[in-house]
Amino acid sequence: MEIKISNQALKWFKEDIGLQAGDKLRFYTQVYGNSPIQKGYSLAFTQEEPLKIAASTDLDGILFFVEDGDIWYFDGHDLHVDYDAKEDELKYGYVKP
Repeated sequence: MEIKISNQALKWFKEDIGLQAGDKLRFYTQVYGNSPIQKGYSLAFTQEEPLKIAASTDLDGILFFVEDGDIWYFDGHDLHVDYDAKEDELKYGYVKP
């Protein structure tokens, strides 16, 4: 699994969340919501130290990752994170490699 963060999303994480080099951001599964790949579940994020990384990417010294316990959620898809300026929100894309 690959994690891809667009330049616009990276800028959003830096400006709105205040992420900077050395920070770590985990994408994790929530029990409520819906996504195109898992009914009844959605994706969220939090700043925390990794325990057992299943997938990650490092941009400008910021580690974006998914823990081993959440990898099932992606069902073989890569995660593409983008930012929609019109909606002022992140957009998650799930792409089969």
